[in-house]
Amino acid sequence: MTDTATGTATRRYGTRPTMKDVAARAGVGLKTVSRVVNGEPGVTPDTERRVQEAITALGFRRNDSARILRKGRTASIGLVLEDLADPFYGPLSRAVEEVARAHGALLINGSSAEDPEREQELVLALCARRVDGLVIIPAGHDHRYLAPEMAAGIATVFVDRPAGRVDADAVLSDSFGGSRDAVAHLIAHGHRRIGFLGDLPGIHTAAERLRGYHAAMSEAGLPVHDAWVSPGPTDPERVRAAATAMLNAAEPVTALFAGNNRVTVTVVRVLAERPAPAAPVALVGFDDFELADLLSPGITVIAQDSAQLGRTAADLLFRRLDGASGDPQRVVLPTRLIPRGSGELPPPATSTP
Repeated sequence: MTDTATGTATRRYGTRPTMKDVAARAGVGLKTVSRVVNGEPGVTPDTERRVQEAITALGFRRNDSARILRKGRTASIGLVLEDLADPFYGPLSRAVEEVARAHGALLINGSSAEDPEREQELVLALCARRVDGLVIIPAGHDHRYLAPEMAAGIATVFVDRPAGRVDADAVLSDSFGGSRDAVAHLIAHGHRRIGFLGDLPGIHTAAERLRGYHAAMSEAGLPVHDAWVSPGPTDPERVRAAATAMLNAAEPVTALFAGNNRVTVTVVRVLAERPAPAAPVALVGFDDFELADLLSPGITVIAQDSAQLGRTAADLLFRRLDGASGDPQRVVLPTRLIPRGSGELPPPATSTP
């Protein structure tokens, strides 16, 4: 569009130039533009030069949608994360993107903000845009809304938590085994009164980590008092209150196991604020976090490889897209304990079971 007063082109946002616009500017037919755009023969060098100049001047880009849809694939996949602010998801997202790129596919991602309704809205919006497959870190517990899409051929892999009420591929970390290892580690260093601070128990990973805590205590023949267990929202106020109650009880815990990195960070702050004469409290956290190794003492963690989670999920997704059939798979990746000092602190000498 040209401004008649100035003779200069004006920009209308949201209106993209078409091949008809290129043809008009270059003074050629639409078929000629199509041949140039698609690299087909039959165009003289001079005509091709005029078309390319028109393409550059107008900022034209080929619309691949129709061409790709004729092939039945859009060469794109969707990634639905739970919380973009959580550093756990950065390496996972990058790994999925790298696998997608290696397969010539574009990655489109978004966050459910831990809201099941937002998750469903986002997933169905991606389906409406005809992505070939989905990698989902679920916020909800009922994924029957996806059943028609999966039946229609949308490959779907769930990560970190399994799907709810539908059968689908899932790639998980060993939350149960990792938590059992964490608590067993504290027991091996002499602790008998160990507190658990976790996420909401309705979340699969949180429930598995709580189960691992109970398993380790049971295997060691140790009791678990209700006051030592506090699952719930991971907001700092709630975690701070729960940790403080465990540490200030008549028989305080001598060690804490934190169920995820957000909980661990709050617990580190609580422990740092305790009066100087207070006895050291041992701590193991599930999930590594930035600078955990630089604290004094360093924070002992159960580390899960979020990049490997993303890579494994994306590889499984593209195998499905390439025709792999069979029942849904559940892949469970191992965790590893990284001792740095906080989980190796002994209980006070006056501590009793």
